[in-house]
Amino acid sequence: MRIRAMVVAGMIGVGVGLGTAVTGQAAPMPEALSASVFDDFLGRAVEFTGLPGVSAVITHRGEVVHAAGYGHDSAGAAVTERTPMRIASLTKAFTAMAVMIGVEDGMIDLDRPVVEQLPEFRTEDSRSDRITVRHLLNQTSGLADSTVDIPATESTNSLEQYTATLRTARLAAEPGTRYAYSNVNYNLAARLVEVVSGREYGEYLRERIFEPLGMAESVLGDEIVSPADGFNSLFGRWIARDELAGFLDESGSGGVITTAADLGRWLITQSGDGPQLVSRESLALMHTPSPVRDYGMGWGLEETTSTPLVTHSGNLFTYTSAAALDPATGYGFAVLANSAALYDDTYEILAGLVALGRGENPEMPGGGRQWTEGVLAVITLGALGLGITGVLRSRGWAGRRASSRWWWTALRCVPALVPILLFASYPQALSVLMNGRTVTWAQLTYFPAPLSIALLTCALAATATLTARLAHLRSLSSTR
Repeated sequence: MRIRAMVVAGMIGVGVGLGTAVTGQAAPMPEALSASVFDDFLGRAVEFTGLPGVSAVITHRGEVVHAAGYGHDSAGAAVTERTPMRIASLTKAFTAMAVMIGVEDGMIDLDRPVVEQLPEFRTEDSRSDRITVRHLLNQTSGLADSTVDIPATESTNSLEQYTATLRTARLAAEPGTRYAYSNVNYNLAARLVEVVSGREYGEYLRERIFEPLGMAESVLGDEIVSPADGFNSLFGRWIARDELAGFLDESGSGGVITTAADLGRWLITQSGDGPQLVSRESLALMHTPSPVRDYGMGWGLEETTSTPLVTHSGNLFTYTSAAALDPATGYGFAVLANSAALYDDTYEILAGLVALGRGENPEMPGGGRQWTEGVLAVITLGALGLGITGVLRSRGWAGRRASSRWWWTALRCVPALVPILLFASYPQALSVLMNGRTVTWAQLTYFPAPLSIALLTCALAATATLTARLAHLRSLSSTR
């Protein structure tokens, strides 16, 4: 079961080294499966999960095995392999590639301090002078959401402005000593690419990555291509929503918009086949974990077998995505969905595809979202019923306690305060679970909405019950 990162911490799972992804040292690969095998699985997976729209691509040994779309978008149009999708944090692998191209061009040095290559980068913490470009890509810079003014960064409209907001930031750890997943690292890396290349980041991606690979339907930001609104699931019903405002569209951490068809070309080059943008050594480096954590550069590793799976997921507020390279079989996979929910079915579909590629019989995804939201619906209705009952019985409750000592009556009110305090601290509690990542009330109205509504209902029921009890206690006291 994969619950969305808003509810439990962690964006991705990662493992150990992976030179096999590009060096050809993987175990003997099984014969490629037919497109129909993958198509059948994907069609049933979309049906069982109930996702509104999904597109996917599978590659093997430099060839696209299958690329297709399933379901519909929010305008009612059929989703195909050419439907534009927001891929969120899958963008980070593109930013890592952009940096490595700059390294091979002699414009960027991975192990020189960022401040020496991007003088405009400054923080309140003197330790930031020791952050290298490698630290940014490995997510070991010491920068973390808990030490950066995230609302300020989200109010910017350029990477230059974004970098300027970091002047008030501090570090959570000495550079190179601790892993902390933060979009700040990759937005800084994108700004570095802009400065050393003299080109806007989106233009650089187009000229150095998209065009050479033939990714004609890929862009950064939505000024040229604007995907349809995505969906949120609310107690089993899909509701079309515009993506949450306030995020830097042209970011290096999550701004790429692409299609399953284009991602097929990306997976092929990432597997070491087809047109290559950097040397095999640089490609292997991006797939190699840092000494601190098993996260490479825009990719993580997941130890599902003796040969780690190279993987990453992407989560926005109305779109989700997941991609993987399997060195053990030579397959590449990407799954894109125009929806976001508390339970992330996208990664489960990806895991099923990986299992198929390994000759296994995967369990069919589905049911997790429905079960999760069903439980929350029961809690919501139960809280509503308890709230009504509490109000109706509040006069009797007050009568039984009218002669009690005040402190005993106060103690009997404490249980009703728990859901109220829990809801009041809801964003902060989730932030703690997510290792300090910023959580806002606006975000909680998107895919976490079923949980938010359940907690709000519990808090309102407790408030109504407590208010009614205290009102009756006061009335009884005044009549004596």
